[in-house]
Amino acid sequence: MSQPIPCPVCDSASSAFDVVDFNKSCEEMRGKFLPLACVPIYYYRCTACNFCFAPEFSSWTAEDYGNHIYNEDYILVDPEYVDVRPQANAKGMVSMLGAQKDQFRHLDYGGGSGLMSQLLKHDGWDSSSYDPFVNHDTDPTSLGKFDLITAYEVFEHVPDVRPLVTRLSKLLARHGIILFSTLTSDESIIPGQRLGWWYAAPRNGHISLFSKRSLVLLGEREGFKFGSFSSGFHAYWREIPSWASHLLRDA
Repeated sequence: MSQPIPCPVCDSASSAFDVVDFNKSCEEMRGKFLPLACVPIYYYRCTACNFCFAPEFSSWTAEDYGNHIYNEDYILVDPEYVDVRPQANAKGMVSMLGAQKDQFRHLDYGGGSGLMSQLLKHDGWDSSSYDPFVNHDTDPTSLGKFDLITAYEVFEHVPDVRPLVTRLSKLLARHGIILFSTLTSDESIIPGQRLGWWYAAPRNGHISLFSKRSLVLLGEREGFKFGSFSSGFHAYWREIPSWASHLLRDA
């Protein structure tokens, strides 16, 4: 574990940065702590792009994730997952792009039960949902191309981050955009300090922690431009569609 390993984003040397207990969860931000699992999870950090990740999870199977993370107790560490977050995300999308909804096809990638997409459909959107854990028997490319792809709270859950962006790229129309949420770590993961950031939470499946530079480099591999609206909300695109020009000016 002490030897450097290649960064999953840029292939530069990544060294062991810190270790946390498997039961470290995002609910610790709210003062709620799970009993220690006594299972050490090592996070590595790239010295070039500052991507921080837990390499152990790259060997996990879908069954492993289902047994240990996305099980019946997941609601305890992410109580907003079922309905609060999808409802808020749908409302936000209507606010941003509701007036242009007739001009694009939308895919919510990693959409869980599909509630966000259902709410948008009810509002008149051409919207679909796909989640690798829910729709594991479906090839997402069979759904066709989409002008708008959203991926809320997806990137930090994925150990193989390059293939994720490649999959999204294959699903995206040429004049399309990807809107995604993940908190960037630039002000929160500091060399020489412990990994106390609440967002570094293996029990939630937060195993990939991005700096802005790592997101830029990840997108460049697929020819994407990158922009951020905030530390937690970002966009990839190649050519700006007319229906999104007002939105990407802010990014």
